[in-house]
Amino acid sequence: MDISDIRGKYTTKNLDINDLNKSPFKQFEIWFNDAMNENLLEPNAFTLATVGNEMMPSVRTVLLKYFSEKGFVFFTNYDSKKAKQIDQNPKVAALFTWLPLERQIKIEGSVEKISKAESLKYFLSRPKGSQLGAWVSRQSEVISSRALLEQKFEEMKNKFLNKEIPFPSFWGGYIIKPIRIEFWQGGEDRLHDRFLYEFKEDNSWEIKRLAP
Repeated sequence: MDISDIRGKYTTKNLDINDLNKSPFKQFEIWFNDAMNENLLEPNAFTLATVGNEMMPSVRTVLLKYFSEKGFVFFTNYDSKKAKQIDQNPKVAALFTWLPLERQIKIEGSVEKISKAESLKYFLSRPKGSQLGAWVSRQSEVISSRALLEQKFEEMKNKFLNKEIPFPSFWGGYIIKPIRIEFWQGGEDRLHDRFLYEFKEDNSWEIKRLAP
């Protein structure tokens, strides 16, 4: 299949360094709000890349649940493939892609577990179905059928009917602490605008324009 003729034009706007906030977290918030206001599907979805001891990169889509100047937080099963790779190598990369806005944000840094109290707080805010799902799914493990998964779900549902669902010790949050954040705005004739924030030893952020 020849798909070489598939191409889009990026003509929304240009991005200048004077348009950027000095803080990459504030700039992320501005762009995230733009994505929210456009009613994009799952604007908090991002691609997370991890590399374990085998040195084979692995990527998947996860959901950002909150962020601050401390970093970007997502939740997962601590026995999953991504969690095992994070244990082996805490350096990760993340990519937010908002094509209708002709924008991307790339984040590079290290990741660590958040506190159990923070994970518990978020777990209690989840719908009961999602709480049960955390118990039922042994993420990344091989299973024989979907029917077995649904059977376990019904068993857990009946077990905790009209009861508080306990917090699973094997589940919780991670925070990505960035050292580099790149903002990409699509440009006409592939002359995209790219600006890189790099964290410095004096706790400041330096902004550089990159060639497209």
